[in-house]
Amino acid sequence: MKKIGFLSFGHWTPSPHSQTRSAADALLQSIDLAVAAEELGADGAYFRVHHFARQLASPFPLLAAIGARTSRIEIGTGVIDMRYENPLYMAEDAGAADLIAGGRLQLGISRGSPEQVVDGFRYFGYEPADGDHAALARDHTATFLDVIEGRGFAEPNPRPMFPNPPGLLGIEPHSPGLRDRIWWGAGSRATAEWTATQGLNLMSSTLLTEDTGVPFHQLQAEQIQRFRDAWKAAGHEREARVSVSRSIFPIVSDLDRQLFLRETASRDQVGHLDGGLARFGRSYAGEPDALVASLAEDEAIAAADTLLLTVPNQLGVDYNAHVIESVLTHVAPGLGWR
Repeated sequence: MKKIGFLSFGHWTPSPHSQTRSAADALLQSIDLAVAAEELGADGAYFRVHHFARQLASPFPLLAAIGARTSRIEIGTGVIDMRYENPLYMAEDAGAADLIAGGRLQLGISRGSPEQVVDGFRYFGYEPADGDHAALARDHTATFLDVIEGRGFAEPNPRPMFPNPPGLLGIEPHSPGLRDRIWWGAGSRATAEWTATQGLNLMSSTLLTEDTGVPFHQLQAEQIQRFRDAWKAAGHEREARVSVSRSIFPIVSDLDRQLFLRETASRDQVGHLDGGLARFGRSYAGEPDALVASLAEDEAIAAADTLLLTVPNQLGVDYNAHVIESVLTHVAPGLGWR
């Protein structure tokens, strides 16, 4: 059994070929797709966060709205770039959204991915010491993780406007249990091991920022195993969670065939990212029986407890709900995921 959700990048473009032509379309359709996914029996609705782009950028209003419209589905991000975040303000937003959702937030955070602008976080007021982008993200993360625990750290005003509880004050609203539902988007094996030492769940995408010559799914499976080994060595009491993302398109209609037949020949790719080699995973498209056979050989999916289906959101809510339903009904049972 696996948790199966979707991951949307929330693209929008004012093109007659897009079903998502404005920021309002992207946001409102994201809510509608989450509602549809819950009705179909999916387990998660996750959203990518990009700044300075025609994509979803400010996740917490969206997550709160979905939380108010749904009752069961997990709601998350994949991922929030922590270089841009004020960790205390983010803790307030996250706590509020999680309380609205009844404790269903699953927040993926990380150093982020290549940006639309040069060093965009500087426009948000953040300057990394010695130009170390990763350290900036991890410093913000450490503060965020600390304050969402709910402890008091701020000295109260001796003459406050409203009465204070005794002792130091912490971030409000506080949502108990949120700390255990934070994930780190890791792009390498070493980062996955660091993720485990921090007590964060592992979120692994369709690319890795390294290449050892083995197929993507095997390299990702090694990453997951190293994470689990490091988690065990760290002595954490709870069980870790691991998600992987995949583009999976069952061909069960003429429209599916028209849109994704060419993806049946998809293969791994190796390219350059941020000055180094990166390995990109393939897409999966085909008749359901063929998909079941191909996916059964994906070692990383087998090692993960959560699968996020990357959806082409500009094709509209109805078509993306169809893709999710096709995976749940035509593919998942054959692999023992349902």
